[in-house]
Amino acid sequence: MLKKILVGLAAVILLFVGFVVTRPDTFTYQRTSVLPVSADIAFPLVNDFHRWTEWSPWDGLDPQQKRTYSGPESGTGAGYAWVGNDQVGEGRMTITDSKANEQVTIKLEFIKPFAATNTTTFTFSAAEGGTQLVWAMSGENNFMSKAMSLFMDMDAMIGKDFEKGLATLKDVAVADAKKRAEAEAARVAEEKARVEAAAAAPAGEGAPAVAAPAVP
Repeated sequence: MLKKILVGLAAVILLFVGFVVTRPDTFTYQRTSVLPVSADIAFPLVNDFHRWTEWSPWDGLDPQQKRTYSGPESGTGAGYAWVGNDQVGEGRMTITDSKANEQVTIKLEFIKPFAATNTTTFTFSAAEGGTQLVWAMSGENNFMSKAMSLFMDMDAMIGKDFEKGLATLKDVAVADAKKRAEAEAARVAEEKARVEAAAAAPAGEGAPAVAAPAVP
């Protein structure tokens, strides 16, 4: 009897393993949002890791997490590493390619709680009402991730975080656009006031005095 049970269990395991290995070898998860700002306003929020704390959907999971920045301030070669609690784990990101106002490509390396290396891309393009931003992550499925996909909807799980991040990024981008507009309005007003003040000044004011010729 026990032998039959073990044989049956082994058969089930083999069937399960056989089914798991038929799952896709690669994955891509992505979400899209239209931001009501120009690309030159939205792009720096992604291209500079220092600004990710303003919109990343994972940043608030561990207020005590340690962050380390390396390389240039932004763009290709810029790096960011983090170490946190069980919710955020440990990992690092490196910008491998950066095209101004068009695309940012990132090498994403997870160290804990599991090891994995994926590619993340942010693609910016003109759209009605502003800028379309596509956030995508792609990589290879190992046996464990294939097995997990049978019990969890990974696209829904990761997509939910992407949607949250894009919504917050939209708010930050709108705030930045407002600040830029206010700064430009102040600059124009200051320049206008300067021109008007110069026009209102008496003719010749500020010019050096010319001595009258001596009368013999």
